[in-house]
Amino acid sequence: MSSESHHKHDHKSHDHGVHAHGSHGHGHSHAGHAHAPASFGRAFAIGITLNVAFVAIEAAYGILANSMALLADAGHNLSDVLGLVIAWIAAILSRRPPSSRYTYGLRSSSILAALFNAIFLLLAVGAIGWEAIQRLASPEPVAGTTVIVVAAIGIAINGFTAWLFMAGSKGDLNIRGAYLHMAADAAVSAGVVLAGIAILFTGWLWLDPVVSIVIVLVIVWGTWGLLRESVAMSLDAVPSGISLEAVQAYLAGIPGVTEVHDLHIWSMSTTEVALTAHLVRPGLPVDDRLIAETSAALEQRFGIHHSTIQLESGDTQCTFAPAHRV
Repeated sequence: MSSESHHKHDHKSHDHGVHAHGSHGHGHSHAGHAHAPASFGRAFAIGITLNVAFVAIEAAYGILANSMALLADAGHNLSDVLGLVIAWIAAILSRRPPSSRYTYGLRSSSILAALFNAIFLLLAVGAIGWEAIQRLASPEPVAGTTVIVVAAIGIAINGFTAWLFMAGSKGDLNIRGAYLHMAADAAVSAGVVLAGIAILFTGWLWLDPVVSIVIVLVIVWGTWGLLRESVAMSLDAVPSGISLEAVQAYLAGIPGVTEVHDLHIWSMSTTEVALTAHLVRPGLPVDDRLIAETSAALEQRFGIHHSTIQLESGDTQCTFAPAHRV
């Protein structure tokens, strides 16, 4: 892949020689290829199969037990099955190699999947919350024992599925979305169990919708971070775990560098970060070794896997916008 394909935020004028300098050089690091997202194909297959079967069972018993909490849990599980399918497709697409049209491959599909999952989860719990509020106005009899047994099965299934994705939930936003879906389902099922037990001992029918509303609020609170981060990634924001100022300071401190400009840092996928930067080194020749060492240091210090660095002599004014000039 040419270095220009990595220079995402630079203008096309560079390709036509408009970007003139006394001397300049490009370099990029492909170290990110070693950071390709791990395959969770088996986890997705197991999770989807278990949850499809459980949705059918839970919905049927929710109707038989007349439990809003149980039906809400079934609806939430159904939305999560779709979320798992989308996350799985994105995980597969993100591993496809670059092409002449998609020079980054389809890595960013994992970002879109995380964003979709966050939005879809919020919409699903919104529908559950609305139905629970309506049921709260006129509580109906609930078969507490049936609710407890079915929801307890849900805890086991959803908890196990969440565990399958736990290993990748910290380093991959797409996998984190799948993990949050399953963990949220386990929490919903736990709440349903508690509601069923309380109803058996107290006869308070209003506990069923109240527990549903409380769980909805908890899920919204936990999902908000996923939504915020996936939106930021979609807009090419600097990843939350990287300080632009710290990267600027490091690049500006390289021997011979008098200026850093056109510095851009963004997420290529939910697991990979890219950078482009222009370094001005007056009177010094192009140094391929410096470029390689800088790229390696950026990965080691900041977790930036794909770096494109252009060296300039400073003899001619750069025609690009002086973004983040130091």
